[in-house]
Amino acid sequence: MMQRSLFRQSRSLASCLSSSAQPSLARPQLRAAAIKFAPAARPALASRWYSSEPEKKEGEEKKDAEPTVDPLKKELEAKDKEIIDLKDKYLRSVAEFRNLQERTKRDMQSARDFAIQKFAKDLVDSIDNLERALSTVPEEKLNVKEKNEHQQDLVSLYDGLKMTETILMSTLKKHGLERFDPAVESEKFNPNEHEATFMTPMAGKEDNTVFHTQQKGFKLNGRVLRAAKVGVVKNS
Repeated sequence: MMQRSLFRQSRSLASCLSSSAQPSLARPQLRAAAIKFAPAARPALASRWYSSEPEKKEGEEKKDAEPTVDPLKKELEAKDKEIIDLKDKYLRSVAEFRNLQERTKRDMQSARDFAIQKFAKDLVDSIDNLERALSTVPEEKLNVKEKNEHQQDLVSLYDGLKMTETILMSTLKKHGLERFDPAVESEKFNPNEHEATFMTPMAGKEDNTVFHTQQKGFKLNGRVLRAAKVGVVKNS
């Protein structure tokens, strides 16, 4: 009995050794199923990197985003602006100088034109007196055919005064002083040149028409030196 049990154990041990040495005869289908139900391999963990620089604020990011200005370009723009300002000042100075020239020219011309204004005002009274002296001589005495000695002296005096008046008015006209009589051409009343001393109705003439001159007026270079004293028609 002992020997038989030992023999059986030795046979089973030998069969085990032989079965382990032979290659596996399992079916390919069973091996594929075993591979299919095998646990899946875990994916590799993704690595995460962190920046060591400090976070920037929003204002700093905007400043960094702004482009840098070229100093030469900035200086050129400043020079252009300065040139524009200087040009504007130059043009203003030229305009002011020309205006000053025009004003000075007008003032000088006005001073030349009206330099004798005070003298002319004093002189017009003498001209009025000379005219009154000529108007006192009756025309019938001047037109007498047969003149005696006294009449001839009167005519000679009248002619001399008349020549003196003509030469005087011609000389004054050269210097801008002129006499005007609005009643000669029946001018319309002009308050800038005429002074109405009386008004009266008159048939056949329009209203505001000058029909009589009491005192003639004077102009100095177009400016009224003395207004003419006149009578004006007033029908209505």
